[in-house]
Amino acid sequence: MHLEGSPSMTQTKPSPGLFKRNPPIVGEAEAIESAKNGDAEAFSKLYALHKRRVYTLCLRMLGNVSEAEDMTQEAFLHLFRKIGSFRGESAFSTWLHRLTVNLVLMHLRKKGLQLVSLEETINPSEEDAPKRDFGSRDPQLSGSVDRVALERAVGSLPPGYRMVFVLHDVEGFEHNEIATMLECSTGNSKSQLHKARLKLRELLRQTEHLPELKEAVQ
Repeated sequence: MHLEGSPSMTQTKPSPGLFKRNPPIVGEAEAIESAKNGDAEAFSKLYALHKRRVYTLCLRMLGNVSEAEDMTQEAFLHLFRKIGSFRGESAFSTWLHRLTVNLVLMHLRKKGLQLVSLEETINPSEEDAPKRDFGSRDPQLSGSVDRVALERAVGSLPPGYRMVFVLHDVEGFEHNEIATMLECSTGNSKSQLHKARLKLRELLRQTEHLPELKEAVQ
């Protein structure tokens, strides 16, 4: 094919439709269907729409920038292979996040890392014992707390605490789902979350440059 503007373009009339282009992809739903049919441009649009949130999820779970970048790429490679299995039974972002979570957990298991602390017992000490609303959201950590400070505090949590906190309080998984993912008991998941919240409050109270932040978590 000659480039536009070459001599032959003035001599030969192009056949109808020769330079026909597919109409631009507008919405996510359209991009998903096109990507299922192998449309690379559609897949690029999905990548642009979701790469930041997928990276943030990986970073929260892993606590390591380099690993998070690698796992983000891995998640989208996996998405490219698996997008045909998306049936629309849940929001695409929810489906993609579940796919990402499973990949991160597989990655951690391959490294031989323990995903939850086995020292969390069914009968925790009285001082750390969870309250009855133990599996509910923590209003002290979901109010007016500075988001940057909270992200930093989450990143400094021990891996087991961070994992359960991210899965439950950030991604919205139920404790029975987390227990299945992490291969632990539901009680263990709840205990990890309780201790994660206690640790986060402690870390946030230590923040000296935001006095209002201290008040928010007291």
